[in-house]
Amino acid sequence: MSKLEETAKRFGDILGTKAEAQADKGVVEAPISRDLSVTVQGRPFKSELDMEIHFEALEDDGTALNHAEIVLLPDEVPGFTRALGENSLTISALHNHWLYAEPAIMYLHVQSVEKPEDFAEKLKKSFSALNK
Repeated sequence: MSKLEETAKRFGDILGTKAEAQADKGVVEAPISRDLSVTVQGRPFKSELDMEIHFEALEDDGTALNHAEIVLLPDEVPGFTRALGENSLTISALHNHWLYAEPAIMYLHVQSVEKPEDFAEKLKKSFSALNK
């Protein structure tokens, strides 16, 4: 097993999901689905409710570029952003994708350069601020 695959396994284990390594690109993705009841223009919506968590550019020292796009309900934004700050993670964007979504859903981007396992631990701690 390669270093990328070993790190991907630990990354996914921490997050409680399966992490997929794309060795040819040096990218690892660990999606986590949110079970949210959302409609867009009155139609059921399920296609973009996964939290997309990645790392790439893994260096010999074990650090990588880590980044995630987290799907949030509006009432989760304050607590989750506070939790990210408490875990020293950088928020790089907060925006919506969809008009006429009910409830409104937001997408928050977070990033760091550190060991992927450390990023995963910090995200996991921050997830405690999300609605169950």
